[in-house]
Amino acid sequence: MNTLLFPLEDAKISVIGLGYVGLPLAVEFAKKYPVVGFDISSSRVSQLSQGIDHTLEVEDELLQSVLETSKSYLDQKKGGFYPTSDPRDIADSNVYVVTVPTPTDKHNRPVLTPMLKASESISKVLKKGDVVVYESTVYPGVTEEECVPVLESGSGLTFNQDFFVGYSPERINPGDKEHTVSKILKVTSGSCPEAADFIDDLYKSVITAGTFKATSIKVAEAAKVIENSQRDINIAFVNELSKIFNLLDIDTQEVLEAAGTKWNFLPFRPGLVGGHCISVDPFYLAQKAQEVGYHPEIILAGRRLNDSMGKHVATEVIKHMMRKDLKVMESKVLILGFTFKEDCPDVRNTRVIDIYQELRNFDINVDVYDPWANSEEVAHEYKINVLSSEKQPDLSEYSAIILAVAHKEFKAWTIQKSDKQVVYDVKGMLDKTLVDARL
Repeated sequence: MNTLLFPLEDAKISVIGLGYVGLPLAVEFAKKYPVVGFDISSSRVSQLSQGIDHTLEVEDELLQSVLETSKSYLDQKKGGFYPTSDPRDIADSNVYVVTVPTPTDKHNRPVLTPMLKASESISKVLKKGDVVVYESTVYPGVTEEECVPVLESGSGLTFNQDFFVGYSPERINPGDKEHTVSKILKVTSGSCPEAADFIDDLYKSVITAGTFKATSIKVAEAAKVIENSQRDINIAFVNELSKIFNLLDIDTQEVLEAAGTKWNFLPFRPGLVGGHCISVDPFYLAQKAQEVGYHPEIILAGRRLNDSMGKHVATEVIKHMMRKDLKVMESKVLILGFTFKEDCPDVRNTRVIDIYQELRNFDINVDVYDPWANSEEVAHEYKINVLSSEKQPDLSEYSAIILAVAHKEFKAWTIQKSDKQVVYDVKGMLDKTLVDARL
């Protein structure tokens, strides 16, 4: 091992970014190592300091069990977690794990600003022998070609001589209580063989599912970006099937159920594709492909098709309203669910907003009910108000009901079609006989 690299048991970790990815990882590390969690949001840090996680990714009891009210109480042998918004608090660490968002702009171009800002903050405290690991989803080359120069410039240190980097792509599945961070096999990589071994051993010490050491950082970066691109393309295929079968008056769910009896048929279902990964990552791969002179066709076609589904749902609902001779303009429509997936409070890049906006284009009065979504966050991010979650809305008031997200609460509701109302099931959660149509 490189003489500059320290023994694993001496690791002192800072996790940069305490969102859906960073917090669960920080808490897992904190069971064994002293961990400082840094986030630029003082309100987020304040909440975590009280042992509360609004993302619901970490149970409050578990968070409280590793939480330390003072950085001085972090124990090298027992671990502990100290959240902070003061960048000076990360100075004592020797391992920095970056878990900040990697969004796209309005033109679907990658935005690396959060990663570069995080790198800049780390560079100010970077010391000889330190290790920086990136988990944020990127296209191949970002870690070494974009982030490393920032680390070198700000620290005055030399890459792979004074400090080392690695890439270990996050695989968090928001809302999934079965496939938690420690139970998902982790891909790791390092900037040199010694760093790769160190980073792999570090993750292996807390990830019970084990690790897979990639041959290079670029391989690990590429592996991550194609994981979600593959899912996006597969979902786009069944979404296109749904549009075709709708024109043929064939139920898509029944077709997929029949086809699924073949052992190697992939069990994808049609739906809205939102969130922070699947609907974003393909653009990162496409950007890099275009930089080297290749225009990706299947990847971008899949993105266009999946992004069209919200408008498609709204159009189908209006068609069914007209068939029942229901008034469209100034009518009332209820959308059930706003988060990007079921049983999860995450509203980032939810495509339910596309249904809402398309209906509003027809001067329809649209109400949104979601017991999981934070009303303040929805209002801030999307400029719409959701109904109070304190009581169930009166379904009889609406000309159409769109079940957009399959929250477990909705399964207990009595929802069924009538001559005076349209019921459209985006998720295929309800029995076919109870709805007018479904994807």
